[in-house]
Order: sequence, then C-alpha cells, then structure tokens
Amino acid sequence: MSYRDSRDRYDDRDRKSGYGDSHSSYGGGGGSYGGGFGGSGGGRGGGLGASLGSIDWKSQQLIKFEKNFYVEHPDVTAMPESEAEKWRASQNLTVAGRDVPKPVRTFAEASFPDYVLKEIEKAGFKAPTAIQQQGWPVALRGRDVIGLAETGSGKTFSFLMPAVVHINAQPYLQ
Repeated sequence: MSYRDSRDRYDDRDRKSGYGDSHSSYGGGGGSYGGGFGGSGGGRGGGLGASLGSIDWKSQQLIKFEKNFYVEHPDVTAMPESEAEKWRASQNLTVAGRDVPKPVRTFAEASFPDYVLKEIEKAGFKAPTAIQQQGWPVALRGRDVIGLAETGSGKTFSFLMPAVVHINAQPYLQ
C-alpha cells in the first residue's frame, strides 16, 4: 500500500451524518464539574443503567476496532535516526518506550487524511509544535502517550487530531 493510498483508507466516511444531527441523549451525574453521584441519572442503586444486565462477551461477535492509522511519510522514513535524536534534544523532548516513531516536521508528514489537512490550513496553522510533531505519530499508531508541555504548546491539538481520525475511521455502531 502506498503512502497516498493509506491516507485514503480512512477517508471515505459520510461526513454529513453522525452524532451531531439530533439532540444528544447522553446523561450524566451531578456535580458542577463532571461526574459525581448526585443529580438525575448516575448514582448507585438505581437511575441510569440500573436495569442493564450483564453481557456474556464470549458469545458476542465484536467488530474489529482499528487503532493504527499511521503510515510513515517517505520524508520521515528517509530521516536518519540520528537526525530525529538531534531534533528531540534541540526541543528538550524526552521519549521512552519501544519502537518510538520519528517525529514529523510538517502537517503533511503526519499522514492525516485530506479533509483534516484542509481544516488545518483553513484554521491558519503554519507548522506543528514540538509536542505535535512527536505526539502525532505515536497517537496515530494507537499507542499510549503521556505528553507534558507548557500551556499554549499545542497539547490539546496534539491528541485531538489523532482522535478525530480514530473516531471517523471506526464503523458506526449498530
């Protein structure tokens, strides 16, 4: 599969229908900042979910849940590991774990589908920040990421963009 083909494999979903088309029926607990057991819904011994039975997961046919959407861009593949390490040091970036992917340098190298790249461009972003450059390849692989950075460094965008790709690529629930 070519790099270009791989970007299209999760870009064929109908974007005109989805969760935002009708009023949400999500409930929740009380409390002013999420969670809790007060208010309507939530809580123990009744309310939301009280009548749900146990599920025998062994008898269920689950759909495949795709997690890895990262296809390394040819320019990233060509980057020597020593250059990636030098860049990480210049950004004061520490990585740990096995098979940590090399950072991307541009939005295009991040292997986002075209619809995402168009929105990034429309929003006026010029270049990814350091946490985005290293975080996107890891998150798009479906791997765990812990990212610590200053306020305004792009942390939210760092996990949000791969989340959009992951969510949009999954089949609708039946």
